[in-house]
Amino acid sequence: MRVILARHAEEGKLKKFFEQNISLDSKAILTSGYVVENHSEIEGCFTLDPVEQDDYWLKQLYITKSAANKLPFLLETILVMAKEKRAKSVYVNSHQPVVDILLDALQFHRQNNTPFVDKHPISKGKWWSYQVP
Repeated sequence: MRVILARHAEEGKLKKFFEQNISLDSKAILTSGYVVENHSEIEGCFTLDPVEQDDYWLKQLYITKSAANKLPFLLETILVMAKEKRAKSVYVNSHQPVVDILLDALQFHRQNNTPFVDKHPISKGKWWSYQVP
């Protein structure tokens, strides 16, 4: 598994990935996101956007069903990336119970009525945050 800037990925692979996953915001991913490549195929993507002074928002985290077993490793890789960016917190909005379980296991904490959540209201899912050591 290899995480690379989307803009550095092979154009043909990107095109195929986005054609198979039309619900993704390809423009945002190509502008500032990353893709997950495994065995010469793109199997996932995400953006890790700065939102406040030392806080980041993990957006559009997506991984194909065939690569779903790699999600815990991908999340840990993303947290290492956040630490390299000197992040203090990483926020994520989850709308899948399985992801909620995984976030809890990785020591993310549910967020309700916090300044970040209040500034970024989303009608579905649960907000989580991770305090980067």
